[in-house]
Parts: sequence; C-alpha cells; structure tokens
Amino acid sequence: MDNAFGKPLVPPFDPYANSLNFIIASYVIPYVGLTGYVGANRLLSATSRELVPPYGVAVEEFTNRISILRSKLGIRGLKDEGIIVPTGLGAEGRVKGNILAGDVNSLAYSRTPEERLRIIYGSGDEHVRGGFYPKGESGHIAQSYLK
Repeated sequence: MDNAFGKPLVPPFDPYANSLNFIIASYVIPYVGLTGYVGANRLLSATSRELVPPYGVAVEEFTNRISILRSKLGIRGLKDEGIIVPTGLGAEGRVKGNILAGDVNSLAYSRTPEERLRIIYGSGDEHVRGGFYPKGESGHIAQSYLK
C-alpha cells in the first residue's frame, strides 16, 4: 500500500487489521488474476485439452466440474461457467473462450454474501463452515451467519 500511495502510510497498512482493510487489500489479487487470464486467453484452447496427471482428465473438464459445483453450492442458478462454453453463451454470443463468467451482455454474474459463503465453505449452507475456511470466516457478515 505504501507503493500505491508513493509514501509510507502511518500507521503501516495492515490488511488483517479489520474487514475493510482486508477488502481493500484483496483488490490486488483478483484483477491481477483476471488480467493475466485475459492475457493468456489465446493459450486457453490448447491448455484446456491438456490432461492433468495422474487423473487423465482434461483441464477443461476439471474447470467445468468446478463451475457446476460452485453453481450447485450457491443454490441460486447458473452463475459460473468453465473455460470453454458454447459460442452462444460466450461474450455477446460470439466467442467460446471464457475468461469471466457473465451473462449475454458480458456482465459478470453477482453473488450474494450467502451464495459466496455456501461456495467457499463447500457446504452449500452459509451457516456451516468448512472448505477453505474450516473455522469459518472472521468478518462481520460471515460471522453473522455462524451465530
């Protein structure tokens, strides 16, 4: 954060100090991942066919199955797609390479806090912790569902 402001912040920025700081700090990762994914788009078709050892399953199938699971756990319909989608479902109905799951207007699907918790907990229930957060998330919103 010091680099973002061009000077040391006083007190030093702590991404774990509170929920707001964590959200601000988390802005760094998704956009880097997304733009890196977009930059690698031309490679996705070839990569999607590669087999993941030792399973003998293609990257595309892993991605599709994870996407199906996230939609199932979220319980609010299709809000996820794999790497390759039918052309009609791709951006503006014209492409089949998929960088960011979105609707026919290329607008990203939104997820409620409940949907997000159902997915990251892996339980399909925002009240049941697990998955990436076996002890549950510590933020105010997440904790409100665990009480």
